[in-house]
Amino acid sequence: MEANEPSAANPWTRHGKVRARLDKGSALEVQIEGLTTQAKYYKPLLKDFFRLHFPVRPRWGDWSAHIAMEYAGDPPHMDLDNLAKAMLDSAIGAAFHDDSQVARLLVERRRAEREGVWMLLAPMGG
Repeated sequence: MEANEPSAANPWTRHGKVRARLDKGSALEVQIEGLTTQAKYYKPLLKDFFRLHFPVRPRWGDWSAHIAMEYAGDPPHMDLDNLAKAMLDSAIGAAFHDDSQVARLLVERRRAEREGVWMLLAPMGG
């Protein structure tokens, strides 16, 4: 586990297909169950989740973002850049004030037992 990843001891907040947790108030980890090739689906889903069920205050500074499309079976035909844009847009007002604050971005697809999207947002530096 990387130093900026939340520990397993931090509790998850879940509503519907979305769950999230914070690591000592800094790193934000989000998981969405299920997968769709419609990246635009994720933005309103997460915006509502952050607004209604997991209120966090955005912060300034540089951020690191790691996003993974997790799939079982054959990889779906999905543009990872569109997925990243939808996920980062959904975090505006929750983790950071603007997605231009993302100074490091890793987007990948990987095999998993369950399909979904995972995202870890962590402030960089001190």
